Amino acid sequence: MQELNLYQLFTEKLNNKKIPYAVTGSVASIVYGEPRMTHDIDIVIEININEAEDFIKCFPEDDFYCPPSEVLKTEILRRSRGHCNIIHHETGFKADIYFTGSDQFQIWGITNARYFDFNDSKIAVAPPEYVIVKKLEFYKEGHDQKHIKDIIAIIHYSKDQINMQLLEDYIEKFSLINEWELCKK
Repeated sequence: MQELNLYQLFTEKLNNKKIPYAVTGSVASIVYGEPRMTHDIDIVIEININEAEDFIKCFPEDDFYCPPSEVLKTEILRRSRGHCNIIHHETGFKADIYFTGSDQFQIWGITNARYFDFNDSKIAVAPPEYVIVKKLEFYKEGHDQKHIKDIIAIIHYSKDQINMQLLEDYIEKFSLINEWELCKK
């Protein structure tokens, strides 16, 4: 059996259906920062309720666990924090899918995604400003140090790709100044 590329199990299907998405979380941290272990891929997608069935068809039930249509539609309709998991049966690799709803910051993350060549295809990755802000939010909620370490690595390796003024505007907007200060020490 050919070695499976775990990220492309999900991103290729979204690319093929032209579903707007952006990879974020630890995979985006790896792209902009330094390698570390991860057991899943976080993807923000923008679809409406009428596209739920097409989304489900991307992930055939023989190969993937995908939530039932009713659950998916409920999550898509949330104004923010709509979420589901898709799991590849053979590998157990999981995609955490976040639906944009009306969250303008998530929509901005997809609209401003950066495209990277990856094994003969493209992968859309949220901009580093988005990744940093989301990691600051997750740190604020759970105080997991991995988020601070990821942010420091992103700044170290990708500083020239970051619009610092835009980043600091978002940090202020989302009341993340105290968390940001931890990264600057």
